[in-house]
Amino acid sequence: MIFGNIYSSMLKEQLAILPAPLRCAIRYLTEHDMAAHEPGVFSIDLDGIPVILQVLDLKTGDRSGLRPEIHRKNIDVQFLACGGPEEAGFYTDDGNGQVEENLLDTPRDILFYKNDPAAGEGRIHMIPGTFAIYFPWDVHIPAIQSGDTQSPIRKIVIKVPLDSCLPDCTR
Repeated sequence: MIFGNIYSSMLKEQLAILPAPLRCAIRYLTEHDMAAHEPGVFSIDLDGIPVILQVLDLKTGDRSGLRPEIHRKNIDVQFLACGGPEEAGFYTDDGNGQVEENLLDTPRDILFYKNDPAAGEGRIHMIPGTFAIYFPWDVHIPAIQSGDTQSPIRKIVIKVPLDSCLPDCTR
């Protein structure tokens, strides 16, 4: 997992070490007014790589009502365009999670785990401009409320195919 903020003075250096498709995804977020984008799911092209852009209007919620998720074919680039704040939970997928719902073989490419209080979950505090990149081994729980109050958020998810980021020798 990698996270940062598009307004960071270190963004250029952070982008330099990322695979090109992930660099393109973050640049897309910096070059477009995602807070003004219409909600929905869109197929877009980032330098010849087809990706899915999701523009979601959500409310943060209590952690107990949210499910941990992973993806196997895609890397999730999640971005808080406006609203919030939001907390995002994360932990490493060690293969021991109890599956609640498996939709990996569908276009959604998602698996939900049952909540596990012993998972050693960390948190990212997300404010507008914050992004988090979740790889297939990163269990993540987006849209957790910060404090006692739900907040409306505009969440952007760019789904980058994992195989577009792998070196040729590993494909």
